[in-house]
Amino acid sequence: MTSGRDTYGQRGRALRYFGVEDMIEHVPMEDHRKGAAALDEARLRQQAIGVKLRQMFDEVVNEAVPDEFLDILRKADKPAGEE
Repeated sequence: MTSGRDTYGQRGRALRYFGVEDMIEHVPMEDHRKGAAALDEARLRQQAIGVKLRQMFDEVVNEAVPDEFLDILRKADKPAGEE
């Protein structure tokens, strides 16, 4: 059943036909390039932060343990009656 401008389905509702063009977001190519450049910059920034964090972690892990802490650990390992 059709009227002058709409097509009606089985339940009397107007049908709207979508084409591929209706589903694609049109963004100018220049905007794609700007977005890609910003994404590349963000990735490089994240990578630099990751490198610096690993360097800091390695420095902390490789630090010597102070003698006071080693004494505390030795005392904690001894049985209760032994001091």
